Amino acid sequence: MNVIWAPQAKQDFWNNIDYLEAEWSEKAAQNFIEKVNTTIALLKNDNVLFLKTNYKNVYKIVITKHISLYYRIENTNLELLRFWNTFQNTKKFKL
Repeated sequence: MNVIWAPQAKQDFWNNIDYLEAEWSEKAAQNFIEKVNTTIALLKNDNVLFLKTNYKNVYKIVITKHISLYYRIENTNLELLRFWNTFQNTKKFKL
């Protein structure tokens, strides 16, 4: 399965890492990166679906208690759409 990072997912990913390094620690950022890599491997290999969202064919999986990944699987592609931090205003959430 191919992993495709949407531009917004890349930006969210790095923004979360920057935040974790600045406000928490480098270790917290490393833990986040490891959890993301583990989650991607799980989604690629096991072809499982997690929480359905109100968006068509879009699912959500919790990476940490404050950051969730929104993704979709189409054909042989795993599309990473957003890494959403729960502290953000949900009215600004867009895919």
